[in-house]
Amino acid sequence: MRKIVASLSTVLVLGLLWLAPPAHAVNKEMVQLQTQVQQLQDALQHLQETQDQQLSVLQHVVQQMSDSVSHISSTLTTLQQQVQAQNEAGGGKIDQVSTQMQGINDSMDALRTRIDKLSAQVQAMQSQLQNINTQPSAQQTSPTAQPGQTGSDPNPPQQQAPAQPQAPPMNDLYQGGLRDYNSARYDLASGEFSDVLKYYPNDDLAGNAQFYLGEILYRQGKYTDAIKAYGVVLAQFPGNPKAPAAQLRKGECELSLDERDAGVRDLRALIGRYPETPEAAQARSRLNGMGVRVAAKPTAYRQ
Repeated sequence: MRKIVASLSTVLVLGLLWLAPPAHAVNKEMVQLQTQVQQLQDALQHLQETQDQQLSVLQHVVQQMSDSVSHISSTLTTLQQQVQAQNEAGGGKIDQVSTQMQGINDSMDALRTRIDKLSAQVQAMQSQLQNINTQPSAQQTSPTAQPGQTGSDPNPPQQQAPAQPQAPPMNDLYQGGLRDYNSARYDLASGEFSDVLKYYPNDDLAGNAQFYLGEILYRQGKYTDAIKAYGVVLAQFPGNPKAPAAQLRKGECELSLDERDAGVRDLRALIGRYPETPEAAQARSRLNGMGVRVAAKPTAYRQ
């Protein structure tokens, strides 16, 4: 009996040793896996350092562009004020010059918005690159995980909803609207500016788009509708650079409709809210020409 038991024990031990994988093979695979992971981490670190250097240079260029745009905008504002002063002194052709300068200001506004967005994108990219190496190690797939398992969510992925049509780029819509507006293609321009408001209602240029919808109606002689469009600018975008022009146009539309009291009230409101703007100077000239008394010109700007 003892011989039988001993024989069975020997067979069992030999069987287990035969089934078990060699220890050195497992250790070798683990070493290879660790080496590959370290190589990937080194490559990622090198990529991050390279991208950081490139993004820093890009950020510097963007800042220089922003400074240049600010300087040009300041120069245009000074020039516009000088032109308006000459008009008050009796100069001519102010309407044509003002229209040209307004177009330049619009282009500068669009360029400044694009630069600000580019700067924000660069900063976001820098932040993402900095966070790559700080991801928790628990989010990495375990070497012993089965194929198809990530260790993060045991539930199968839900079916995604159909993708919605992508909105056209905001800058393309706005610049296209400006081109069509300046070319008197008002139907096309109206559609493009409406799309800006539809797809990008919170963008900095949304107020500009709303203003130009009013300008299109004003040029078409639809003064009642134009008054409503300008009113939206004043109500929803009071801080927009086009707000003073919207207030001026609103008053001019009311005067064109023989709504004298409303027109005088809006022109006075323009002078009170935006006293140092070229539009306020035009409002003063218009009221003086009507024989309406205007308060003394304020010495300080207040919003």
